[in-house]
Amino acid sequence: MQPTLLILAAGMGSRYGGVKQLDQFGPHGETIIDYSLFDAIRAGFGKVVFIIREELRADFEEIFLPKLQGKIQVDFAIQALGSYVPVELGAVERTKPWGTGHAVLCAKDHTETPFAVINADDFYGYQAFELISQFLQTDTDDQLHAMVAYEVKNTLSENGSVSRGVCEVNESGNLTSVIERTKIYEQEGDPAGSRIVFEEADGLTPLSPNTPVSMNFWGFKPSVFPLIQKQFESYAVANIDSPKAEFYIPTVMTNLIQTNTGHCKVFRSQSAWFGVTYPEDKPTVQAALNALHAEGAYPDRLWDNA
Repeated sequence: MQPTLLILAAGMGSRYGGVKQLDQFGPHGETIIDYSLFDAIRAGFGKVVFIIREELRADFEEIFLPKLQGKIQVDFAIQALGSYVPVELGAVERTKPWGTGHAVLCAKDHTETPFAVINADDFYGYQAFELISQFLQTDTDDQLHAMVAYEVKNTLSENGSVSRGVCEVNESGNLTSVIERTKIYEQEGDPAGSRIVFEEADGLTPLSPNTPVSMNFWGFKPSVFPLIQKQFESYAVANIDSPKAEFYIPTVMTNLIQTNTGHCKVFRSQSAWFGVTYPEDKPTVQAALNALHAEGAYPDRLWDNA
């Protein structure tokens, strides 16, 4: 059974200053999503579900439906502020989406097969899709999920701090914890040279450059949906009066591990990763994509040759 790809594309892009999900980065105006779709199709995915806000649907349909026709099944899931929020809580008073874990839940009725989850604005490389696709097509344990990890030193931005899921992995290659750190950066001026740190209210904590981090590339079995829904309903009750609270995928996975209702195999990708957090990141991403085309990793025009 071919797996499904969920693309998280409902974010507001507050630090980028626009809808970066649809911005053009490739030599012929390709979005980063185009590269993920191209790699997913050749890795064996049979369906893509765009998780978006309602106001983005027309743009997504116009951009992606023509080029994907006949190549992969396409569906759309809407991440609405009131989706899956217990009705007894009343109207939801917030403008920001509930986060990545909630986004996955919003695709519950659009996903029947094992599925992968990625960010719309991250470039992951073909190997990551191949690893997850093979896992989703061959592993039969409903409680075993997966993620692709990257080394934190390869995921930073020169233009400001980034948010990453910092991982701990046991000797069996399974995830033991993943904690979202929302302000990671390279600190200059240290006597021993620059170092990578994450910042919290109580100060700075150093990170080894080789620390595995989650870039939101996950693989799940469909049996996870009822568990996510239960978790989110409890989260919504506890945070209904916190308009900036977000229910992250790492929160979901941590709960599965702690309650022994799920486990997560960690794959280490050697593929290049890059993404856009700030407007200043765009030239770097454009140069990286141009280089990949030049070395033959991608054809000159993605969809003319797919």
